[in-house]
Amino acid sequence: MNINSGDTAWVLISTALVILMTPALGFFYGGMVRKKNLLSTIMLSVVILALITVQWMLFGYTLAFGPDHGGIIGGLDWLGLMKVGGAPHAGYAPGVPHLAFMAFQLAFAVITPALITGAFVERINFSGFLVFTLLWSTFIYAPVAHWIWGIGGWLRALGALDFAGGAVVHITAGVSALAVAMVIGKRKGYGKDNMEPSNIPLTVLGAFLLWFGWFGFNGGSALSAGAVAAQALVATNASGAAAALTWMIINWSHKRPSVLGFSTGAIAGLAAVTPASGYISPLSALLVGVVAAALSYYMIIFRMKIGFDESLDVFACHGVGGIWGIIATGIFAQKALNPAGANGLLFGNPHLFFIQLLTVVVVAGFSFVVSYLLAKIVDTMFSLRAKDNEENVGLDIAQHGESVY
Repeated sequence: MNINSGDTAWVLISTALVILMTPALGFFYGGMVRKKNLLSTIMLSVVILALITVQWMLFGYTLAFGPDHGGIIGGLDWLGLMKVGGAPHAGYAPGVPHLAFMAFQLAFAVITPALITGAFVERINFSGFLVFTLLWSTFIYAPVAHWIWGIGGWLRALGALDFAGGAVVHITAGVSALAVAMVIGKRKGYGKDNMEPSNIPLTVLGAFLLWFGWFGFNGGSALSAGAVAAQALVATNASGAAAALTWMIINWSHKRPSVLGFSTGAIAGLAAVTPASGYISPLSALLVGVVAAALSYYMIIFRMKIGFDESLDVFACHGVGGIWGIIATGIFAQKALNPAGANGLLFGNPHLFFIQLLTVVVVAGFSFVVSYLLAKIVDTMFSLRAKDNEENVGLDIAQHGESVY
């Protein structure tokens, strides 16, 4: 099997772009917390890059993509990257070295648990967090990735479409964020103390580095440097732009066009188009972004009204965005644009729409229940919540012995 140098170069570049997204996420989240927790928030993202790199190489990759066991999980045939080398794997990326495909998937495995951290910033116990992240990546991310992307995975066999991770990344992270926030409880002083963002320019920097990295996230998921990659890249940009503008307009109609809101809207649109980007037209992507912004915006309003402290609205942006994106794929997908996909509801195939709904229900339900149980177990054994005095002082000083300024 021959290696295609152009495809390989694109996958390697895309891998680097997606790796960049994890520290970018740290900046995005870090700017939204109080200054006494800014470094700790960034650390939650960047430490995952190291932790999950090791986990993925040792056993995470083989569980997610290894030879199938009953449609549920990969076997241990590729433990420690055994048999994963320079030769392509015919079933995943025929023109690209297997190691390159593994590295690209590693970048996804890293950023997904990093997304969850926005739910519990400013009150998480660092050691408990590390244990939870390792367990979450093993018992939630790896199985769901196998179900949808792994050869033999049961949802893949049913025909579920998730081009770049609407279910595997955004639904798992967004719904798990809800579960962990329920276990860990509200921040001290929530609803009473001033919890305004400490550094909005840092959040804007993070948001637009994420936008930049998303071209690798979605475009690279074509696993080739061709028409589908170009289509995914254009759809990604279209949805992000439409969502940012929609959020700004809604925000403006209520008060003023917030810079933070504009940036948040962009992320909601980028998350929503992720599963659809390789299957839908650019005009459909615009609509995906518009709807994603409206859904996410009003979910945040609802969350604030009920007084639930899911700190940085991971569910509203990524959970809601991922759910809408998976459903939108079932509506707008066109086989004419990507022969590896299928036609959606608008193109005469209601079957895909119902498969996508099933995917949402299964992945969301599994992620919530298992995340809740894992969080409860870790909280009992290691404590997920920081001590009161640590929370008062700020986690930068209390847990890391450093100050941002």
